[in-house]
Amino acid sequence: MTRRIDAQERAPISVTWLFAPVFAAVTLLHLTLLRLPYFWDEGGYYIPAAWDFFRLGTVIPVTTVRNAHPPLPSVVMAAWWKIFGFHILSTRLLMCVVTTFALLAVFKLARMFVGQAAAFAVLVLTAIYPVWFAQSTLAHADMFAAAFTLWALCFYADRPGWTLSRSHNSVGRNAVWVATLFSLACMAKETAIVIPAALFCFEVMLLADRRPAVMARIHGDALPEDAERPHRLDWRWLLTLVVPALVLVLWYVYHHWKTGFTFGNPEYLRYNATANMSIKRVLSSLRHRLVHLTTHMNLFLPVIATVVIFLLPSRTGKPMLPRPALRMIAVLLVVQWVAFSVLGGALLTRYVLPAYPLLLMVCVAAWQSRTQRWPLIAGLSLAAFAIGCEVNPPYPFAPEDNLAYRDMIVVHEHAINFVTRRYPQATVLTAWPVLADLQRPELGYLKTPMKTAAVENFSREELRKATVDPGAYDVVIVFSTKYDPPVGGLNLAGHSRDDDKRFYDWHADLLPAEAAALLHGQVVWEEDRKGEWAAVITFPRGYDVRLRLPFRGMAGGRQL
Repeated sequence: MTRRIDAQERAPISVTWLFAPVFAAVTLLHLTLLRLPYFWDEGGYYIPAAWDFFRLGTVIPVTTVRNAHPPLPSVVMAAWWKIFGFHILSTRLLMCVVTTFALLAVFKLARMFVGQAAAFAVLVLTAIYPVWFAQSTLAHADMFAAAFTLWALCFYADRPGWTLSRSHNSVGRNAVWVATLFSLACMAKETAIVIPAALFCFEVMLLADRRPAVMARIHGDALPEDAERPHRLDWRWLLTLVVPALVLVLWYVYHHWKTGFTFGNPEYLRYNATANMSIKRVLSSLRHRLVHLTTHMNLFLPVIATVVIFLLPSRTGKPMLPRPALRMIAVLLVVQWVAFSVLGGALLTRYVLPAYPLLLMVCVAAWQSRTQRWPLIAGLSLAAFAIGCEVNPPYPFAPEDNLAYRDMIVVHEHAINFVTRRYPQATVLTAWPVLADLQRPELGYLKTPMKTAAVENFSREELRKATVDPGAYDVVIVFSTKYDPPVGGLNLAGHSRDDDKRFYDWHADLLPAEAAALLHGQVVWEEDRKGEWAAVITFPRGYDVRLRLPFRGMAGGRQL
């Protein structure tokens, strides 16, 4: 069945003309976030790596860990800084540009599958979904990789029978764009290879569609009139989808030549790959990832609406999605769910960033195919997403999944400002990422580095180690290293603490008063913003001070 192409779809809006309004909207929505200092992995890797390339021209960082991440984000950021200057606002605006580039791909891909009106809905829902919204100004590699990946999918899906459009580019031209864009995605982040690898397997799977035609041809039979048009094997697509893997291999060969490590240092490789291979850990991760892709940050509302609406009879006479497009999206969602349950030590939702617009396309397509009031459902979903940006869910999550990251940055910034004003010469005991914030002025928290001492976290076991040598530090900054629901409140993850501690480095941070009592200090400053807190602890220590007169020589046996 083919869908009726209305006047709006016959005269589509140019994606190029959308760039300026979408960029303006993204920038205005994030206006209060554009001057925030760098956060977590930004300061831990991406900004130092780009800073090294900016100053030294090396694609392998020298002032931070070497974890074999491809260098494209560093190159792009350094080039941007050359033009617009090295400062936080400049970086944040660059990420708004990258996010706009990604959202235009979302719009184009959705318009190909569900029409222009629904494409606008998918674009807006994607932009406001808390995980996407929070990542929109953070200098992580994931938004770079998502932007190139989504644009590659636009060219990959530009085929007869896959989209609503009747005109298509040639296979050769599309294949060149797909190879280039997927290669750029992989050079932004190595895990982007998951999607072209999945599509390679998908192309092989599509060969099964040719079996009825081949058998009919062999036996001289005619295909039924309602039979689906068989997929035509084109080796150009298979070769195209191999190119990104070859590009990634060349990067790893170069990295091994320069550092002696192929996939980064052994500790990084262990944490992100080899330590994740137990069956119990994978099963636990599959459960976590399923939550990320179905219910996390109020995503349950559009997903439940989609399930419920399928129980209703269709009132529009429109199919949901072109069958090849639906199959492609299903494969990509399942592959990302499984692959990122194995890869990566931390189950960060930004790893599956391209999955969210694909899932929302399916949801909007389902609403549109069943009811003419689908904009109401889209509006309710949008409201739920907007609430999710500010209201934390009743379970632990990474602060970068919504605007909790802003609250964490603010309390860290206030704690550091307090210490630099009151104790500028002190040695500060703290944990990462505040440790890096105190050591690297380019991260935006202070002007000159301070002396530091390190602990892994603020669990009772770690802070006990610090009591062995109390003279090694003068001040302690403690903070929440993750979000936990308030004590006594609803916590949907309370039953999984043992697995979280075993597989995901979960630990219980001591509260400021508890940490101060253990370290024999006193809390002199603290702040809490919606569950993200920080505190400063000092010590009323005594010192043995003796005054000595200066030596003036001897006269008559007495000191003068």
